[in-house]
Amino acid sequence: MSGNGLVLPIVLWGRTAPTHCISTVLVMDDFSTIITGCHDGQICLWDMTPELEICPRAMLFGHTASITCLSKASACSDKQFIVSAAESGEMCLWDVNDGRCIEFTKLACAHTGIQFYQFTVSTEREGRLLCNGHYPEILVVDATSLEVLYSLVSKISPDWISSMSIIRSHRTQEDTVVAVSVTGILKVWIITAEVSKMQDMDPVFEEESKPIYCQGCQSISFCTFTQSSLLVVCSKYWRVFDAGDYSLLCSMPSDGDQIWAGGEFIAADKVIIWTEDGHSYIYKLPASCLHASEHFRSDVGKTSDGSVPPLLCSIANRADKELLICPPVTRFFFGRREPFHKLLIQGDSAGRLSLWSIPETSSKLPPTTPAELQVSSTVNLQEAFDKLTPVSAGIIDQLSVLPGKEEPIKVTSSVYIPSQGRLVCGREDGSIILVPATQTAIVQLLQGEHMLRRGWPPHRTLRGHRSKVTCVLYPYQISPRYDQRSLVSGGVDFSVIVWDIFTGEMKHIFCVHGGEITQLIIPPENCSTRVQHCVCSVASDHSVGLLSLRERKCIMLASRHLFPIQVIKWRPADDYLVVGCSDGSVYVWQMDTGALDRCVMGITAVEILNACDELAPATVDALSHSAVNLKQAMTRRSLAALKNMAQHKLQTLATNLLAADNADKGNLPKYSHNALVVQAMKTNLTDPDMHVLFFDVEAVIIQLLTEEAQRPNPTLVSPESLQKSQAGADKGGSFLANKIFKQVKETMKETIKEHLLDEDEEEEEEMRRREEKSKSLSLLEYNLTMDTAKLFMSCLHAWGLNEQLDGICLDRLGMLRPHCPISFGLISRGGHMSLMLPTFKESLLQQLSLATGRKLTLSDIVGKGTYGVSRAVTTQHLLSVISLANTLMGMTNATFVGEHMKKAPARPPRPGGTPESPRRTPAVPPQPSCPALQAQIKQGWSQLAAMHCVMLPDLLGLDKYRPPLLEMLARRWQDRCLEVREAAQALLLAELRRIGQCGRKETIDMWAPYLPQYVDTVSSRKCLTVCRPKI
Repeated sequence: MSGNGLVLPIVLWGRTAPTHCISTVLVMDDFSTIITGCHDGQICLWDMTPELEICPRAMLFGHTASITCLSKASACSDKQFIVSAAESGEMCLWDVNDGRCIEFTKLACAHTGIQFYQFTVSTEREGRLLCNGHYPEILVVDATSLEVLYSLVSKISPDWISSMSIIRSHRTQEDTVVAVSVTGILKVWIITAEVSKMQDMDPVFEEESKPIYCQGCQSISFCTFTQSSLLVVCSKYWRVFDAGDYSLLCSMPSDGDQIWAGGEFIAADKVIIWTEDGHSYIYKLPASCLHASEHFRSDVGKTSDGSVPPLLCSIANRADKELLICPPVTRFFFGRREPFHKLLIQGDSAGRLSLWSIPETSSKLPPTTPAELQVSSTVNLQEAFDKLTPVSAGIIDQLSVLPGKEEPIKVTSSVYIPSQGRLVCGREDGSIILVPATQTAIVQLLQGEHMLRRGWPPHRTLRGHRSKVTCVLYPYQISPRYDQRSLVSGGVDFSVIVWDIFTGEMKHIFCVHGGEITQLIIPPENCSTRVQHCVCSVASDHSVGLLSLRERKCIMLASRHLFPIQVIKWRPADDYLVVGCSDGSVYVWQMDTGALDRCVMGITAVEILNACDELAPATVDALSHSAVNLKQAMTRRSLAALKNMAQHKLQTLATNLLAADNADKGNLPKYSHNALVVQAMKTNLTDPDMHVLFFDVEAVIIQLLTEEAQRPNPTLVSPESLQKSQAGADKGGSFLANKIFKQVKETMKETIKEHLLDEDEEEEEEMRRREEKSKSLSLLEYNLTMDTAKLFMSCLHAWGLNEQLDGICLDRLGMLRPHCPISFGLISRGGHMSLMLPTFKESLLQQLSLATGRKLTLSDIVGKGTYGVSRAVTTQHLLSVISLANTLMGMTNATFVGEHMKKAPARPPRPGGTPESPRRTPAVPPQPSCPALQAQIKQGWSQLAAMHCVMLPDLLGLDKYRPPLLEMLARRWQDRCLEVREAAQALLLAELRRIGQCGRKETIDMWAPYLPQYVDTVSSRKCLTVCRPKI
């Protein structure tokens, strides 16, 4: 993990599975995992049993364009790495076991094919990735660092490479790369041991170049059974060549309008060829193609009817095939180790995977009657979601189920307001729900009395749109220049509505567009004063409007665009709004007058867009791709948090969600101060929203310490007494709390002054009366920080291992037990993220049942199953639960039951906010002041921390437990957050004790090559010889 952030995602997928239009497929060598890439930029991991049952496990996010190819990136079975490439030139190295992004880079060219190549240097094995694509050479990339080492270049007729194959030679140390260019020229490169060691960019030229007249080459594959044949599949025919001199041995044209899409050898004398529409055929090769036959090469140079390969078997798609939006992807894989499956795998645009096991007995079938091979296994994401019991929960499902209907109303757009803890959800029926985020998440994930209450938690419904709400925006969150009361929503009914978020009033409706609203954007800070109070709306009729929230009118409508709008950029200094369309045209509009300044195409258009980027890189809003929007949405949210903090003049103390590494520092903000952020995500624009809850552990700790320091009751512990009473280990945290406390006091004074200066007293009084009339949403009736900690700790605790401790957690500490396995996630380098699908519990049950040798039920993994998912997930969870338990142990009244949970400590008043909030003081319940009860609560947190730190491996059993990663703990040995640092140190020491002397020696041996050598061995030897006589 790069950066300092310890951020844990929990995902609520809802009942509708994400769109997964498959673009490429890969099966790992052990045949236990299938990886699929999709056109929207996500990667899905599917677990496969030896009986060929498939279950989706996780989805990987990070690419911003369609996945073009996947390849394995390691040969050893203990480290399963894959590499993915996207249309935008992005390459990512992933760990398949836990979904971590190990490395990522972006090249200027897009790859269409990657092949893994391993060679041995002395005793070390090194991996290379050979990449071909939209460029006239083959790039050789290091498989661990993703650096381009050298390239294989053509001297004669250089052109894009359609397909390539690596021929491994067992007799010599020379391996051969055979490739076919788009113009049908076959190229041969020799890779020797010397070439493999190359680390510079000197090109390696081809050894041979021969035209084989194979235009539109789809794939080329080498026969590993005979090592003497090459299969080249083109769109209209497939051909077999001699691998020695590349002579044509046989050729087979396609029937009618069929288009061949690829093929592979499945035996020495059989090939499988598949078409673009999903059909596959197995052919028996004629004797002239078989090296062992006496008729080998007998037909070279002739056109003989006898050499037409007979059809042995056909594999068609299922009869009830639904209409697909793009061609299915077919690949063939055969196992080189147990189990020796020969699998044909097909993935389609509906997210369906189909498997056919190719039998060995097909050779016995008479060639006159081609057989039909039946599908072995098939499943798509939606079918896997539908089988779940209980069903996968959405964020507000309990408020969206209508009487008489099974399916809840879908959430189509969302925005989270961290300062108020509110989640705003626009729905398919046109209504908008305002709900406390932590409360609604507790309903979906945890058991408790709330399950019996109808319509819980307290919420507000805004009705105004006639049809689906497509976008929701809270402008004040992005810039403090906007009114804190205003919420803006756009819908399919062509309207943009401005709401008062506190009263639920509809303030204004804009009906200026002739199509559904697709996006709402905030103009940059340095625009004119008039534009600064506007919201920019984009609609599907290719129009852009500037809607003034202050004047309540449209001040500009740009509606002459002929093609869909892809990007909106700004030139505030020139008063220009720049609109980029899908056909490459760029329109430049004057914001003040609404006049079209110019419309340009070609290189001028590109230069204008680039010039906007140079001026204001943070104001770009791309509309072209949902994956791009997803990543930008995350970025924008963090920027908003930064601006919000700048307004309140609070020190930035918590780490950002997307902990950017050096490569991403330019465009990802570094800090955020929100303990909980709810991010709505969708893999495709047509999908309903799924919601990811991001818990920032350091921010939770800081907010808990801040609230402890703010307690007004003198009997409670103040920052000064905290410093005196706590042990030396807690001094850092208390000092931090004291510092924050002083800052908050100063901020309160300044904000009150600003409030009195800025707001007219009459307007404030009128608003207060209106607030008292309207029903309170009761969002401030509970302690947001403690509620966040309650939700987080309840999800992380390993339930069911210690009944006595579970009882203390439920009764004394006020935690709640989960009612189903929770889908966690893992954030790794550069904001790349893996999220467990709700179906992960099925594959986890299968995996743990195999490990333990007995049949497990769902109750065996609820609350504790995530510690058996992967080592990286275990590390993050244990660090979080131990550091938070230690923080709560040092607090007064640190329980999640009682009156203090209902009312928050006094906080700085917000202009236009709820008037009661500045005046409210926390009610101190009488019973927790009892020292005996306080001691019990502290003891409860102490036991919980000890169980997760030391006793978890013994309680769970090593077959159900994935131990934490030592390198991740070592990186946090000097973490800047004291509580996280202490948790990491305790965990690391406990794990080193657990693995024993042998385990510690293995770790040292494994880490030794990576440790720097500070001592020069030559000089130290000389020093020893000089010093020895003196001794």
